[in-house]
Amino acid sequence: MIQNNIKTRVVGVDINLDKTSCAIVDIRGNIIASTSFVSSDYPFIGDYIAVLSEHILTMVEDNGGYESIRSVGLSIPSGNFQTGSIVNSPNLPWKGVIPMAAMLRDRLGIAVALGNNAHVIALGEYTFGAAHGMKDFVVVSIESGLGSCFFSNGSAHLGANGFAGEIGHACVVHNGRECGCGKLGCLEAYTATKGVVRTAREVLAESDKPSKMRQVEKLTPRIIAAFCDDGDELAIETYRRTGYILGLGLANYASVVNPEAFIFTGSVSRAGKWLLEPASDSFEQHVFHNIEGKVKFLLSTIEDDVRNVLGASALAWEVQEYSLFK
Repeated sequence: MIQNNIKTRVVGVDINLDKTSCAIVDIRGNIIASTSFVSSDYPFIGDYIAVLSEHILTMVEDNGGYESIRSVGLSIPSGNFQTGSIVNSPNLPWKGVIPMAAMLRDRLGIAVALGNNAHVIALGEYTFGAAHGMKDFVVVSIESGLGSCFFSNGSAHLGANGFAGEIGHACVVHNGRECGCGKLGCLEAYTATKGVVRTAREVLAESDKPSKMRQVEKLTPRIIAAFCDDGDELAIETYRRTGYILGLGLANYASVVNPEAFIFTGSVSRAGKWLLEPASDSFEQHVFHNIEGKVKFLLSTIEDDVRNVLGASALAWEVQEYSLFK
């Protein structure tokens, strides 16, 4: 069979709690066009899918039409590449098992691949970022949740049911804080956004030292990191505790999978040295001695929005081509 109409573009979609970003990406990784909307405006999944479809359709029609688009890739928390579904997300408003890839494919008429956001971020780093040229590495994404994806011998390891890499839901404190997943003591409960803020409140309650954090009604990890830059002792202590427990969790991870590097992404990781230095110290203290000093801690250098849609575009190329318009 001779085929002349090879499609050279895909659509990458990055979905998080606050914003959904969509982009047309060509075969060389160039972003041709992009659009976005507020995810939280649509708490019902049917409404959300309708709005997402409309944004994709409008963007595609304004930039060359469907004949050039091969497929769509979706990046989303709690996504499962093997089933194309969101599965019991502890943070998203849409609960249960949602076959989002199939729902969007039915509306758009072209192939749709869906992956966990950590998996997609790892694809972006492997193809375009800090992991380029590596075969064995872990990407750790720390935002409203904590997710990861590890590459083994150049391929993402997804596990028997597609749930590999959920280090955020590994227990690090027996009978510890309640996590959004319902379990106690999960790493995510101490290191993701809510966990960092809770630690800050605990630090403030334990001390009568002055702190700029006392003057802020709604603390965020970014604000706390800025106070660290100003020399605020209690803000620095907040990230020291957060880094310590992060390093402990990652030491257990590394002792099992022996990665070349951990690559950190997400808003919490932007605290930089305030988080990563205590995390590295704790990591070296707890990791299996034969790999002490051999695992790099790297902070992603690609802007999150750009990397995430590029990773979603890389995922789109992995799904079998399908179209109602052939």
